[in-house]
Amino acid sequence: MRGEPSCPKCGGRVRAPGLFSDAWQCDVHGTVHPLQPVIPPSVEALEVVVHRTKVPVWMPWPLPVGWLFTGVASAGDDRSGGRATAVACTGPGPLGGMGELILVAEELGVGLGARYAGIDGPDPGPFMDVEKPPQAKVLAAGRPTPLWHVARTPDDRAVFAGEALGLWLWAVVWPEQSGLLMYDELVLADLRDAGAEVELVPCGALSPRLLEK
Repeated sequence: MRGEPSCPKCGGRVRAPGLFSDAWQCDVHGTVHPLQPVIPPSVEALEVVVHRTKVPVWMPWPLPVGWLFTGVASAGDDRSGGRATAVACTGPGPLGGMGELILVAEELGVGLGARYAGIDGPDPGPFMDVEKPPQAKVLAAGRPTPLWHVARTPDDRAVFAGEALGLWLWAVVWPEQSGLLMYDELVLADLRDAGAEVELVPCGALSPRLLEK
């Protein structure tokens, strides 16, 4: 596991602010909000992200039967706060086998969701046909939220995206057929509002998906 911040768009090394720049820099992507090191899933890890982030920390709540929280990541530094969050959950897929879900909330241009989606980002807009009806809907912080299928992603995953609370909401599901999960109108809670309920989240082993470049 990496122990230092990285680029949210490519996973590459970043340079900390210094004499010549007051922002984090990636050699490929320029100024970025650094992705903080991913740590093993625990209630404490979740609380750290919840308390420092400026964007929602989305999780299906209650979790589908048999599903576990399997990791959290955030992009941003101590000065600006978290500008993107990614929550991983793992459990039985709708058609058998294991399914994995990463939910990303992020500001425009951060690029973390596009990285997990496997597309050239940073944002999903060019890959969505919002002229058509949405392919999925979730209830996010009590609000019906349409999600559109994101095109041109790798064959091993299903990707949906939309807007919730004025920010991008991505849902990336492995394997592709486990995307059926998104047709069940999942209820998503923003864990910033969950209070003591966060302590009830069941934790599993760290999802390697959060560490993929």
